[in-house]
Amino acid sequence: MKIFVKILLSLCMILYLLILTKLILFKTFSITEMNDHISFSFNGRYWGSHNFIPFKTIFHYLFIADVNTSIRIENIVGNIIGFVPFGFMLPLLSKMFSRFKSILIATFCFSFTYEVLQLLFELGSFDTDDLILNTLGGIIGYLPIKLFYTVFLKNRTMRSQAQGQ
Repeated sequence: MKIFVKILLSLCMILYLLILTKLILFKTFSITEMNDHISFSFNGRYWGSHNFIPFKTIFHYLFIADVNTSIRIENIVGNIIGFVPFGFMLPLLSKMFSRFKSILIATFCFSFTYEVLQLLFELGSFDTDDLILNTLGGIIGYLPIKLFYTVFLKNRTMRSQAQGQ
C-alpha cells in the first residue's frame, strides 16, 4: 500500500509540474510555438519590462495600480496558490525535504528557474516579487505537513512514554 501511495503522489507531482509549467511558461502561446522563443534577446525594450526590485510589483498592485481588482488578486494570490502544492507534496515524496529550510530553498530555486527561463527565452517577465510570492506559497503548502508530523510524532512519543511507565 505504501508504494502505491508513493507512486500516486509522484504522478500527482508530475501532473502538477506540467500544469504549472504550462501556466507560467506557455500561458500566451502553445508549446509547439516554443521554437519562436528559443533565442536569447538582449534588446532594451524587452529587458525594461522586468522587475528586479523586491516588493515593487506587490506594492504597486496593492496601493498604486490602476488595474482591475481581479487582475491584482489573480497576480498576487495566483503566485502564492500556484506553489502551495509544491510545498505540500515535496516533503511527502522525500524525507530530504522534511525541514522548513529545505522547502524554503527548494521552492525558491524552483521558482527562480521559472523566472530565469522567462527572462532568457522571452516567455514572460522576470519578477522578483514572483519569487517572493511563490516561495511563500511553498511555505504555506509545507505548514500542514509540518503541523501533522509535529502533532502525530508528539502524540506517538507521549503514548510510547505512557506505555513504558
